[in-house]
Amino acid sequence: MIVKRFKHKLALLGSLLLVMGLVLSACGTTEDAKPQTTADQKIRIGYQKNGPLFILKNLGTLEKRLEPLGYKVEWNEFQAGPALLEALNAGSVDFGRTGNSPPVFAQSSGSSLQYIAVAFSKFKGSGILVKDDSPIQELEDLKGKTIGFAKGSSSHFLLVKALEKANLKYEDITPAFLSPGDARVAFEQGDIDAWVVWDPYTADTEVSTGARLLVNGEGLTTDRDFFLSSSDFAAEHSDILKEVIEEIQNSSNWANENPEELTKMLSEILGIDEASMKLAVERRVHGVEKEISEEIIAEQQSIADTFFELGIIPTKINIKERVFSFEKDGGK
Repeated sequence: MIVKRFKHKLALLGSLLLVMGLVLSACGTTEDAKPQTTADQKIRIGYQKNGPLFILKNLGTLEKRLEPLGYKVEWNEFQAGPALLEALNAGSVDFGRTGNSPPVFAQSSGSSLQYIAVAFSKFKGSGILVKDDSPIQELEDLKGKTIGFAKGSSSHFLLVKALEKANLKYEDITPAFLSPGDARVAFEQGDIDAWVVWDPYTADTEVSTGARLLVNGEGLTTDRDFFLSSSDFAAEHSDILKEVIEEIQNSSNWANENPEELTKMLSEILGIDEASMKLAVERRVHGVEKEISEEIIAEQQSIADTFFELGIIPTKINIKERVFSFEKDGGK
């Protein structure tokens, strides 16, 4: 009888332990199902030493905004957009900003990039530079000349449109594919006859060397900034991208409202004299468009079609299919 009672108690104890185990297991499952902490997450941003992301980086406001959300910010510098988008496609960065042409070249090469947002036009600070004593006085004078620019950059498209306006063909000039730093040296040494580039390089060269801006982008290109991300990052972290875009707008508002402070800040960081930076700052209004409108998509499609027709990119692409929608494509 005692043995039976003991066995009965053991059975009850076993049942109790089993129930407790199931409860604890369920609790563990529930805990595991909770979203993992984002304390170790980060967004890797590609930037150039100009424009809205450079301003945002140096204000330091994005880090403060994302810290409570468990995200850190890693900044990666690039001289031009094409290299930045190569890194984006390779998974080395998650988000970045380039001019209008680099995304076209990247998409034609199979990049999974997504257009997240677009900035205001900045055509006044981009153009074709020639030396003050250059015989080149009009666009038609570019025929037969060697012209430096970054291949696949916004300057590439500006040059194509400038030649078109002068009834010249792309084959009528000798292209010299150079990064801004190398092009500046080549320009000053006389190795190239003209240089197509953007601010602050344009302004610095105008002020410090007396170079002439043969034409700016007016009537040739809107020369917009695009903010881009990989497809995977955009889908999985759309909530973070919204925060980033909002903070870009906040820093843009600061830049527009504080031109003198912006000029001084950029001058000190970039090592460019204040007179040059003042010129660059005065001819640009910072800000993010409310949306990537059909008109802006058409502008970008025109760039893609132009490069395809000239045989500069190998495949015809559809810009609209790469425009990210927070409502339709966002994972959160």
